[in-house]
Amino acid sequence: MTTPVVGKGIERVDARLKATGRATYAAETAIANVAHAVIVTSTIARGSIVSIDTGAALRVPGVLVVMTHANAPRVAGNKKATPQDKVLSLLQDDQVLYNDQPIAVVVADTLERAQEAAAVVVVKYAEQPAAFAIEPEMPRAYAPEKAGPTGSTDSARGDVKQGLARAFARVDETYTTPVQHHNPMEMHATIAVWQGADRLVLYETTQGVFGVRKRMAALFGLEPASVRIISHYVGGGFGCKGSTWAHEALAAMAARMVGRGVKLVLTRQQMFAQVGNRPRTVQRVSLGADRDGKLTAIRHDVISETSRFDEFVEPAAKPARMLYACPNVVTSHRLVRLDIPTPTFMRAPGESSGSFALESAMDELAYALKLDPLQLRLRNYAERDLDEDKPWSSKVLRECYRQGAERFGWARRRHEPRAMRDGRWLVGLGMATATYPARQSASSAVARLRRDGTLLVQAGTQDIGTGTYTIMTQIAADAVALPLEQVRFELGDTAFPETPVSGGSQTAASTGSAVKRAGLELRAKLVELSRAHPESPLSGLAPDGIDAAGGALFSKHHPDKRDSYAAIVARSGQPEIVVQVENKSPEDRKKYSTHSFGAQFVEVRVDEDLGEVRVARCVGAFGAGKILNARTGRSQFQGGIVWGIGFALEEHTVRDHRTGRAVTRDLADYHVPVHADVPDIDVIMVDEDDPHVSGVGAKGIGEIGITGVVAAIANAVFHATGKRVRELPITLDKLLV
Repeated sequence: MTTPVVGKGIERVDARLKATGRATYAAETAIANVAHAVIVTSTIARGSIVSIDTGAALRVPGVLVVMTHANAPRVAGNKKATPQDKVLSLLQDDQVLYNDQPIAVVVADTLERAQEAAAVVVVKYAEQPAAFAIEPEMPRAYAPEKAGPTGSTDSARGDVKQGLARAFARVDETYTTPVQHHNPMEMHATIAVWQGADRLVLYETTQGVFGVRKRMAALFGLEPASVRIISHYVGGGFGCKGSTWAHEALAAMAARMVGRGVKLVLTRQQMFAQVGNRPRTVQRVSLGADRDGKLTAIRHDVISETSRFDEFVEPAAKPARMLYACPNVVTSHRLVRLDIPTPTFMRAPGESSGSFALESAMDELAYALKLDPLQLRLRNYAERDLDEDKPWSSKVLRECYRQGAERFGWARRRHEPRAMRDGRWLVGLGMATATYPARQSASSAVARLRRDGTLLVQAGTQDIGTGTYTIMTQIAADAVALPLEQVRFELGDTAFPETPVSGGSQTAASTGSAVKRAGLELRAKLVELSRAHPESPLSGLAPDGIDAAGGALFSKHHPDKRDSYAAIVARSGQPEIVVQVENKSPEDRKKYSTHSFGAQFVEVRVDEDLGEVRVARCVGAFGAGKILNARTGRSQFQGGIVWGIGFALEEHTVRDHRTGRAVTRDLADYHVPVHADVPDIDVIMVDEDDPHVSGVGAKGIGEIGITGVVAAIANAVFHATGKRVRELPITLDKLLV
């Protein structure tokens, strides 16, 4: 029998290619006669271009063109077609809308010559007053149409005013999160090649090849079938590569002008303005509870920033709507327009920033009630989603609390702040709840069984470092009953069947379900071909009397009667047997609320004299449906927790208050966790069977790991020091005051 491989922690199938440098990323694609493009960016935040002197740049040897608003090709339109789309800066006029906006593109035969020419472009501006700070703009905050791609802006149930009035204990505080940037290892890169006047190929670093194809087709007036996007490997995305950005279209525009392929790679510094960021949020949370700790009211109001010319909402109040059992809940989202780049999705957008505020407030409420923070959460455990008025498709959060607390040693925690120490270190223990929606979108896949009995499965999805190549190979192997080594999975190409963006933790559930269905339908087709052929050992058998294992069909009653897959393909007279499917979310899924849940436990140590914070231990327990690969799954959970450490203690993009330009423009100034900052991270993957959530039973795990851990760290810092930090990041200056 073929041993099932789904769920096992097998090594990544692409590990050797990556370790040996043979995995080809977008910028490494070999293109004949490729030219190199460098973007020139604005040095003001608001105004217009009076003149651009490109004379010196054009005199640099090897320069092919300097593209500005005066000579750039016109695009067909800049309208947003999907929730991922952004209004792009494509050199169509002389307006400057934010600092570091693309205002010219220099193309030369070498990168060095393009860089030299870009440095001597001279620009004169007519500057206008600009605003970069959220607080002065608060009176002008407005309500957007939606909070996130599908969520409502506001929500209300019950009577919050009455719930707060009758509460025994109340919390009413404001929590703020800073601007943050993604900083994946691989910079954004595009190679654009025109094949004639109406066919465009982009070698691209993206989380959504089909989204880029649709946007490029619209911009250049092409049919989507005339645009091909190829993205075989992506060196991290975290949301910033989920949208189409200006540099992709600018590369295609430049390639059209010079009549040859053009490579454009953003610098690390340019990524701080041109590919989005997590916006700053100001969140007011009001909680009320009775003497027993039962919540009587939740109010969560969020103000976040967006650009003056586009709109992005950080849906930070959404967890407050469903996480706890409370009869009276009101949430709202408001936006402030500033002269800044448009923000975008960043790992667990909304849930990561919102859970910091909500879970910090829950900790403050626990102290007001003199109640253990874990007990407070258990007393308000939501047995169903009260926001959607639906049952959960599955929920093992109680077990996450139990296993996490036991592994962490929560019972030894002394309730009073500053009650635990180790020499000069104040010791703090904190916890919080984690949650993230379990999403699934329509997705397609094709399965091809070859004459040699090997299987090729293709889907145009992306592997952004999460292990998609590997888990899809596992799913296909089990579905068709083949050994893993006889299965190959290909992705990252719009020539393959269409799949959704790799965002919102949906790839495993969406494309994985399509791959499984394609495999099962292929196996069923093999059964029909075998039992219908007179020369088959299984000729005439009923379908339910036939099973499969090890690349062959066999009779359940006479296992020695076997028909190999290779023999079935050979008898068909075809080079391969092909099944292509489009898989959609089952109707049954709509009856349920689908979320992953978890519990985060953190120990911190704070130097009493210096305010230095060290995270000493993390335990995260998660219920996220079926784990398709124990090794890559653990890696995703750990990665989310590491990001949470950075969110809580380090990450903060600083803008010059005079110019709006990010001054933390590289990894020397923008701090992220390094090995010395990361302690032992213990991940518990709690068993959870969910028959409703997806065809593979997976809920998605790329983002839940970061949720809750930020608040758990903040809560642990309070437990250690008695000082409540409500403005992130938690830096030592906030603990020394």
